[in-house]
Amino acid sequence: MTAAWLAPVPAIRDEVHYADRRRVRCFAFRPRSVYALLEAAVARQPDEDAVIAAGERLSWRELERRTRVLAASLAGQGIGCGDRIALLLGNRIEFVVATFALARLGAVVVPLSIRSQQPEVVYALQDCGAAGVFVEDDLVDRLPRVGEAPQLRLRVSLSPQPGCVAYHTLVAAAARPPPPAAVGEEDTAVILYTSGTTGRPKGAMISHLNIVHSTLHYEVCMALGLGERSVVAVPLSHVTGLVAQLYTMARCAGTLVLMDAFKAPAFLELAQRERITHTIMVPAMYALCLLRGDLAARDLSGWRLGAYGGAPMPPATIAALAQQLPDLMLMNAYGATETTSPTTLMPPRETATRSDSVGKPVPCAEVKIVAGDGRELGPGETGEIWIRGPMVVGGYWANEAATTAAITDGWWHSGDLGRLDHAGFLQVLDRLKDVINRGGYKVYSSEVEAVLAQHPAVLDAAIVGKPCPVLGERVHAFVVLGTPGVEAAVLQAFCAERLSDYKVPETMALTSEPLPRNANGKVMKRQLREAGAADPGLSSRQ
Repeated sequence: MTAAWLAPVPAIRDEVHYADRRRVRCFAFRPRSVYALLEAAVARQPDEDAVIAAGERLSWRELERRTRVLAASLAGQGIGCGDRIALLLGNRIEFVVATFALARLGAVVVPLSIRSQQPEVVYALQDCGAAGVFVEDDLVDRLPRVGEAPQLRLRVSLSPQPGCVAYHTLVAAAARPPPPAAVGEEDTAVILYTSGTTGRPKGAMISHLNIVHSTLHYEVCMALGLGERSVVAVPLSHVTGLVAQLYTMARCAGTLVLMDAFKAPAFLELAQRERITHTIMVPAMYALCLLRGDLAARDLSGWRLGAYGGAPMPPATIAALAQQLPDLMLMNAYGATETTSPTTLMPPRETATRSDSVGKPVPCAEVKIVAGDGRELGPGETGEIWIRGPMVVGGYWANEAATTAAITDGWWHSGDLGRLDHAGFLQVLDRLKDVINRGGYKVYSSEVEAVLAQHPAVLDAAIVGKPCPVLGERVHAFVVLGTPGVEAAVLQAFCAERLSDYKVPETMALTSEPLPRNANGKVMKRQLREAGAADPGLSSRQ
């Protein structure tokens, strides 16, 4: 396995971690906390770019200075070790500063998508017992109303807003920061909410141990070093942006170049101007870059690594990128929030010939294929993908039942169907759960169905993925109406008030006939998917 990666694999040893006493393979020599990643970057590259966003540049030294100032002010507000603080922020410098300031205090960062609607935000803040939240000015109205989250004692907006402390007030303070908190490797550093089939998201508890190992995996497998420059075109609130880019660039003392939203022309201009070396994006983003037609004319000679995940990359896209950007090494990646990003990576020399695979397990990861009765299956046999390693979370926040159901002896049950070949390459074949993959964003059908069921005109609903050449899948709804005459636009607006925009059905088939069900009463979604692919449906969202 060592020869597969772009750098030598450091010493690995077996260790026992977490309350379930799981035995995992760990890097013998490693940083012991998230904040240690920042301290090491400052020591290695104090005056080099750390973060670039909206025309502003921070060196690692300046980033650490702002981190200390914010940490001091937050401590003055009563924020300390173990407190959960949410970040309802986009890809901006304030997100990065707050992340490391909270790490210095030993607080737990709870990133939330800025696309989340008010019920989703309130649920997460209530579930984790958040003591504070940083929020975009135009999202303040999505915070809990009076009495909805009594434990929420600090609200920080970017500029003065009613009921909030302004961010610039905190960073203008001159208090002495406390020393970095003494945290354990197994302590929770981040809680990331991941949707479940029950319709209620679960808070995956990501530890310092998890994060550090994922950054080391990226460093080794991609041979990342000083001078890397990574464009963040995915949300920092997602495990990819947060771990694979923000924390990983700290590990290698590289540079984060932030985009608030991906647009191919702006991305390519930024990539050329900032001499980027590294990206992690969904395949649709690479395809949109190719559609510009001017890749070969641009000076993108520094762009060395192009990782992708969330969906397969078509062989035609791989071939076109190889023709126009011959020095770009593509690496497929497979992982999840619960695995703190990477479980497998595709050795770049294998990408063109193994487009049906997501690569090999990263050095400390173990992957096995398990039958429905719990038996481990052999090469070539299909079953559920189970994953173990130091990057697998200890469990879900305040949800022992979900933890017990999802993790057995340290093995996380992915819910994905797959198989390993004789060479150790993993192929992901399908999803056991009805998950829609919309351009890398996962939409759980049960969550959308639960929202539609709340509308008084809806008797029944089923959500399926509808094929899309750009995004892979779009959200399609089959809705059984009890009240005739209700239009799709009304139901879509109802969903839009309660769900992130990418979860809202884009097309609907409205009917008064019952949905097809099998003898056990389960909706036959394969039949619905076939019908959805053939029927354009009704839509008011273009």
